[in-house]
Amino acid sequence: MNDSELVEETIVFVKKTLRGAEGGHDWFHIQRVFNNTLLLAKDEKVNVLVVSLAALLHDIADPKFYDGDESIGPQLAKDFLSSLNVDNKTISHVVEIIKNMSFKNSLDKKRKPFYTKELQVVQDADRLDAIGAIGIARAFNYGGFKNRELYNPAIAPNLNMTKEEYKKSSAPTINHFYEKLLLLKDKMNTNTGKKIAEKRHQFMLDYLEQFYQEWNGQL
Repeated sequence: MNDSELVEETIVFVKKTLRGAEGGHDWFHIQRVFNNTLLLAKDEKVNVLVVSLAALLHDIADPKFYDGDESIGPQLAKDFLSSLNVDNKTISHVVEIIKNMSFKNSLDKKRKPFYTKELQVVQDADRLDAIGAIGIARAFNYGGFKNRELYNPAIAPNLNMTKEEYKKSSAPTINHFYEKLLLLKDKMNTNTGKKIAEKRHQFMLDYLEQFYQEWNGQL
């Protein structure tokens, strides 16, 4: 099986596995991250097969939908790639990217860092989908899925969360902008990712300004 066929098989697997998933973490999220990954990879010297597979499989079992279990996704990805006889080196790299790319892991100060160019590309691609217009839509979609308040002026954002606090948070969706989304611009790895993030970051700031004006009856 050549690389192109392997990617196509992975797409079929991911579409099937994520059928009926929450709207912010469904196949279309994966597709956008995959497309972002290919865009960023054009300007980086990376293994295109590795970043493609990692992008497609990164949310195959997002821990937030599995009681916080972070082992299911990497294991599913490993088992699937093994079933297609992908070489062990590629599998290992893809699995490590999946294990290490999430924002919440950056809050774990004791975690041993894992960095490769491939991780940086897929991480940027995923983070780009968390900001801007689609990022806002995804945030509120997930907030609705969890029946969270849109905003509560009495609940201040927690700007110094630990990983465990982040995982257990049930704060209003607007707080998520300050606790994660607005932080991502300065966490981008690639030059292309940084440029795209600037525009999407500004869009979120403009949105928040409009949100507060409407909330306070100023418009």
